[in-house]
Amino acid sequence: MAAKSTNYALNFQNTVTNTINQPKMLSLHLPPTTTFSFSLLKSNPQKPTNHLIFHFNSSLSSSSSRKFEKLPFGIASAAPTASKVGPAEAEEEEVELPAGLQREAMPRHVAVIMDGNVRWAKQRGLPGGMGHEAGVRSLRQMVELCGKWGIKVLTVFAFSCDNWVRPQVEVDFLMSLFEKGIKSELDNFIRQGIRISVIGDPSKLPKSLQKLIADAEETTKDFTNFQLIVAVSYSGKYDIIQACKNIAQKVKDGDVEVEEIDETLIEQELETNCTEYPYPDLLIRTSGELRVSNFLLWQLAYTELFFVRALWPDFGEDEFVEALRSFQQRNRRYGGRDLQESSAANR
Repeated sequence: MAAKSTNYALNFQNTVTNTINQPKMLSLHLPPTTTFSFSLLKSNPQKPTNHLIFHFNSSLSSSSSRKFEKLPFGIASAAPTASKVGPAEAEEEEVELPAGLQREAMPRHVAVIMDGNVRWAKQRGLPGGMGHEAGVRSLRQMVELCGKWGIKVLTVFAFSCDNWVRPQVEVDFLMSLFEKGIKSELDNFIRQGIRISVIGDPSKLPKSLQKLIADAEETTKDFTNFQLIVAVSYSGKYDIIQACKNIAQKVKDGDVEVEEIDETLIEQELETNCTEYPYPDLLIRTSGELRVSNFLLWQLAYTELFFVRALWPDFGEDEFVEALRSFQQRNRRYGGRDLQESSAANR
């Protein structure tokens, strides 16, 4: 029997600015058999959001009293109430796709250049760090949607080799945010059978972050439900150079003949050798910029590109669906011709 569900819309009279300056605490007293989820209406500079929607579900046992801190933009969190389920025990349910999408035409690998976090914050008169935190929430939703819709790999450009020239305070904040993100999400990845891989030059990363990354990769290496690849201290040029160095060393050691160097050998040495699907089918870049910015230069050879004006923290389900619809309407020929064109040309 389906659980009875009730939605409550809570209207906060504060504007976004006032909420930030004067954070409120909301205490909700719920029945002892109530679970919940929430969604937040998206804000923009012209029309600040002041509604938070809670969905209550009378099913699993939970605490009879919940407290939600009204952080900027309605950020709230609570410990999961469901029992821990290992990836081997999780049952996959086929989720209905949004209108206009075909399951058989979904990309296997999606790559994203997550651009516009700081601009998003500046438009709202907020510190840049809050833009990066908002970007993490968009990434969390993206991972969830990819898993639900059957996409196997998501690669995100989190920090470029070129970003080390940014102000030290911003770099330190981002490194701290990476550490916090891994710590907070690892248990969730384990429950859902998500493999996490990190590509890029680790030598400049803090030692504590290097260890966290190594431990997370080792813990999740055998998971197959979904793979999240995070590019940190990465660039496409770096990737190709390190692959060339590895191949050159093998030639020097006598393990490889020069004549044996081909695309397959280079692919095996690229950092995306961590995945079954090294070539993204679709690249999405947010913020309206029309360039690939030194990201996956080799791997993007036949990737479909989609550029959207939305800043990364504003990129949500609707924008993702738009990108996937665009992808599914394209004819990928990989340098050849489709059958219809070939028939017409031969007449």
